[in-house]
Amino acid sequence: MADSTFYHTTVLLQEAVDGLNIRPEGTYVDATFGGGGHSREILSRLGTKGKLLAFDHDKDAWRNAPEDARLIRIPENFRYLSRFLRLHGVPQVDGILADLGVSSWQFDTPERGFSIRGEGPLDMRMDTRLEKTALSVLQSYTEAQLLHIFSAYGEVRNARQLARHIVSERNHAPLRGTGHLKALIAPVIKGNPNRYLAQLFQALRIEVNEELAVLEAFLEQTPRCLLPGGRLSVISFHSLEDRLVKQFMKGTHASDSELDPAQALLPQKKEKVFEILTPKPIEPTEIEISQNPRARSARLRLAQKL
Repeated sequence: MADSTFYHTTVLLQEAVDGLNIRPEGTYVDATFGGGGHSREILSRLGTKGKLLAFDHDKDAWRNAPEDARLIRIPENFRYLSRFLRLHGVPQVDGILADLGVSSWQFDTPERGFSIRGEGPLDMRMDTRLEKTALSVLQSYTEAQLLHIFSAYGEVRNARQLARHIVSERNHAPLRGTGHLKALIAPVIKGNPNRYLAQLFQALRIEVNEELAVLEAFLEQTPRCLLPGGRLSVISFHSLEDRLVKQFMKGTHASDSELDPAQALLPQKKEKVFEILTPKPIEPTEIEISQNPRARSARLRLAQKL
């Protein structure tokens, strides 16, 4: 039974699953199980012989998993997509969906440290088995390292000033929780405080979870994990992710010969792998945004393997 307090409003639910063009007897991947909304919708469209493999390295996510024999739970990061598909005997599938957003549960659980609201630890780990936390980043990174993540991952307006201020202040007293961080940086906040804090927290979360590196690793595996005609459906929530997804879908990639270990050491011919199904990304409707404001920045891109 799922915990009744575990909830998540799934973004672009119908659009993302429609984009997979579900075959009732097909095999699909939900690379980011999260609140389980996309997985439930996929399962509702599968027949008795269909199969869904779902990834999530956040142990809390599985509290919300349905009891369904067609669902294979994989409690790992989706950066290991190809490895675990092979382990489960399905190296290629009919469709792969990834929702790159933070779940409502993660945002609304103070002890996870993701939200700018309330008080919580400076954690921000998607996978609590990892060692790096937002606190360790803020406490140990050099000013130059902090400047890089604030400017590259958060697009913070005064990233240099912010990095210098944090390094200076942490020398007087160790950082504590999210509330302490917000109070500490109050003198250097520029513009709208909530937007500024959201950018800072985004930058820290991306660094802690290596989100862009994980996304790149995942995308690079999708051509060899999809059957011809298979669909890739990806929802992103900020421009850094969306740019990676767009460029990847438009680019050239190694062919399926990567599936053959005997070919692994040979030079791989790169060719056009995907047909773009969304020249412009699909965005939430005004109705969806009014019901779920967190959907506002979502962008869905679809592609089909040639």
